[in-house]
Amino acid sequence: MHVVVLGAGYAGLVLTRLLERDLPAETDITLVNESPDHLVQHELHRVIRRPELTAAITVSLPQVVDRAAVRVARVEGIDQDERTVSLSSGSLSYDVAAVCLGARTAYYGLEGVREHATPLKRLSHANRIRAGALEALWSEDPQFVVGGAGLSGVQVAGELAALACEENSEATVTLLEQLERVAPNFPADFQRAVRDALEDRGVDVRTGATISRADDAAVSLESGDRVHYDQFVWTGGIRGGDVLGGERPTVESDLRLDDRTFALGDAVRVTDATGEPVPASAQSAVREARTVAENVSRIVEADGGDGDPELGGSDPLLEPFTFDSPGWAVSVGDEAVATIGSRVVTGRAATALKATIGAGYLSAVGNAGNALGFVYRDLVADRVRRQR
Repeated sequence: MHVVVLGAGYAGLVLTRLLERDLPAETDITLVNESPDHLVQHELHRVIRRPELTAAITVSLPQVVDRAAVRVARVEGIDQDERTVSLSSGSLSYDVAAVCLGARTAYYGLEGVREHATPLKRLSHANRIRAGALEALWSEDPQFVVGGAGLSGVQVAGELAALACEENSEATVTLLEQLERVAPNFPADFQRAVRDALEDRGVDVRTGATISRADDAAVSLESGDRVHYDQFVWTGGIRGGDVLGGERPTVESDLRLDDRTFALGDAVRVTDATGEPVPASAQSAVREARTVAENVSRIVEADGGDGDPELGGSDPLLEPFTFDSPGWAVSVGDEAVATIGSRVVTGRAATALKATIGAGYLSAVGNAGNALGFVYRDLVADRVRRQR
């Protein structure tokens, strides 16, 4: 029996770790990823201001997986009928596969946005944003524009505002969102607290502002306004990977594309067992991975370990996925806004909660050293900075 996990983002790495624990020793597990490292994506924005965090949010896959084989390659195609995966370095056959390839930045065909904006998906993007920001801060009237006020855009805007403050610059940071609220997919009280936190740090938040195009000097809005910039960051949406035709197919609560191919995380749109759409987030991906791990285990057991459902009997009853979030957290510079149940938390309590989430995740995937370093930098170093 061969189980293949495609992609080592949140969903893929957590799933692999769970499968190593749960599947029989004779089951082969292969983890395929384009990079030998896992990136803690929800903390990537911090590198814009604190490049020393790069090591803390980069996890070596060979060091944190146990018996799974790590194959560094780009996934180029999936043949579900033949149960084969085409890679940049050959191919793999599978008995059960999980597609965890994440999403790519969507530009929606907006003229000039792809050419002039920097997304935030990789370390190279964070480093490019940092370099551009530091260069711009030397200019007479530095202006930064962030397109998209989801959690990623909120965090980027907060980091740029904090960086400007540390450099004693009166730079303008403008956050543009086409909908009427920031963090538009979240509860109203959370949205209000996030906006307040941004504005307290000098961010010019403009909702109901739809970007129509961009050139090398300004972002144009459908209203006719032009917002000039020295640096333009785009966090305005996601699309599926090329392997899935650029789409994010919808999967139901069984999280399957077919009987032997699961799909989870940002690569797909998930509808849970209650019929509700599941937000694309690290939290969702981790929780989906737990359900898929359980269901892969049931399939392996039903197949008798040989990968042939005809020999193993009928398909097992699978556990449906239901998403019930305990809360959310977002960084805004050195501060944070969080929810615990229906309660909104700000200040030091929210900052501590955000740091604990990051450290807890790193510990869960087997990198306790990075987790300790992360907590130190996130809590102690920031406290020292406040006292200066």
